[in-house]
Amino acid sequence: MIEFLTDSAVFGVALSLLAFQIGVFVRKKTGLSFLTPLVTATVIIIIFLVASGIDFETYNEGAEILKYFLTPATVCLAVPLYQKLMILKKNFAAVILGIVSGVLTSALIILAFCLIFNLNHQVYVTLLPKSVTTAIGLSVSEELGGIISLTMAAIVIAGNVGGMFAEIIFKVFRIKEPISKGLALGTASHVMGTSKAMEIGELEGAMGSLSIAVAGIITVIVLPIFANML
Repeated sequence: MIEFLTDSAVFGVALSLLAFQIGVFVRKKTGLSFLTPLVTATVIIIIFLVASGIDFETYNEGAEILKYFLTPATVCLAVPLYQKLMILKKNFAAVILGIVSGVLTSALIILAFCLIFNLNHQVYVTLLPKSVTTAIGLSVSEELGGIISLTMAAIVIAGNVGGMFAEIIFKVFRIKEPISKGLALGTASHVMGTSKAMEIGELEGAMGSLSIAVAGIITVIVLPIFANML
């Protein structure tokens, strides 16, 4: 049975999609914000691979196909933004200032922690693009000489943390403005944060979509400057 699965070209894709659907089901049934579908799916896949003895490379041969859908899926996030275009125009200055401050804060925090823990330049530039979407983050990391696999892990963690704890943070700090919620999630946690924003509300999702695009552009511009600070 195991040999049949590993020989199948669609094994990785099938396992990924099945695990994700289980994650969606668990999230709906429990209602727990920290049980995001991606987190649950990751745990399920790890347990399955360890229990079956299938190595990651074999799984990834098929699962890697899903990466090709990443860019078009990100582009589709522009639809809710277009639907809320008038709201964007009315709040243009506040929106742009919020996204810029989010990107700069993220970079400054990485710089501060790398100085505190005495991390080298390569690790520093690897972590810098943690809050942008994968397509942009990996390209920036590679250009700056970072470790691609570690950048991927940092991006996934940033996205998951935003999806898991966003609602708790909003309650603690009494953040009720939909535009603020969407901008915060999109800027700090890219696509996964925007997905969470869409769960919260349509306007939040639209602002999250905007944040992904604008934060990505700003990141490409400012990170090479930050890269020379350590």
